[in-house]
Amino acid sequence: MAKYSESEEWADVVPIPQNEGGPNPLAAIAYSEEYKEAMEYLRAVMASDEKSERVLELTEHIISMNPAHYTVWLYRANTLFELQKRTQSDLKEDILEELRWLDGVSLRHLKNYQIWHHRQTLMSHLPSLPSTELSFLARMFAKDAKNYHVWSYRQWLVRHFSLWDTELPYIETLLAADVRNNSAWNHRWFVLFGQHVDPSCGKGMDEVGNIIDEDLIDKEVEYTRAKIRLAPQNQSPWNYLRGLLRKRGSLLECKGFAEEFVGDVDREGKGCRSSHAMDFLADCWAEENEAGKAGKALELLAKRFDPIRKNYWNYRRGLLGLGAVEA
Repeated sequence: MAKYSESEEWADVVPIPQNEGGPNPLAAIAYSEEYKEAMEYLRAVMASDEKSERVLELTEHIISMNPAHYTVWLYRANTLFELQKRTQSDLKEDILEELRWLDGVSLRHLKNYQIWHHRQTLMSHLPSLPSTELSFLARMFAKDAKNYHVWSYRQWLVRHFSLWDTELPYIETLLAADVRNNSAWNHRWFVLFGQHVDPSCGKGMDEVGNIIDEDLIDKEVEYTRAKIRLAPQNQSPWNYLRGLLRKRGSLLECKGFAEEFVGDVDREGKGCRSSHAMDFLADCWAEENEAGKAGKALELLAKRFDPIRKNYWNYRRGLLGLGAVEA
């Protein structure tokens, strides 16, 4: 791209250099000349609070070089909305055009938080979900099914547009493709139990009014048990199962189920197929005040099945009043 200093369009702007702390900065950042100049012109237009088409072009140029620059994204959004007010253009069409550009940026920079905050800002100005949005997110998940930024955005999307009743089939598709997709398990919990949770305090109706949908819990327990049988050494559904049972106040209804995977604890866990089942069973025995049995399970985890977390298992033994064991 031609230099801004050589462009007639930018001749009226006096660039503002970055203040590095004096003529001999201790640790100046080695920006490219192209990026350095573009930022100098951005500082100038921000100082004069200019909102124009050329500012949009300038921010697009900077984003192409540094898509993680939050300030540039924020100024771009403010410019976009100011131009719409000034020109009385169709806000929805302006946002959809911006989203089409943003799609390409997102696919080139998968792990970038600023992109998704900008997308959320745009979406918050729309009355309804664009028809192409969920298919675009599917493209993103096809590239990385556990992209934290995309999942965080999708949760916001579900809450903002009240998509609670339509999300479950998609989650089941993801879990059918990869039962170990911990992000999909987390989103399933959010969709089924997060609708009545106030995100400002994390408390929901079940906590405040003791409202528990027993039929839903029953269905989810059976669903989760079936998924565990597909991959017993998969931690995500075990955690999900714990969450379900704790809504009822006890893990014990699935004690027998966990025993299917732990083998013979008295014979050093011979036949154990899941350390997570062993962990679950230890909590069941602790709930029954069987400290000796729980301690034995935790000992096997520390010494044989999960020695990398020996200190954690010994901490758990300590909670039962038992001494530490060596791996």
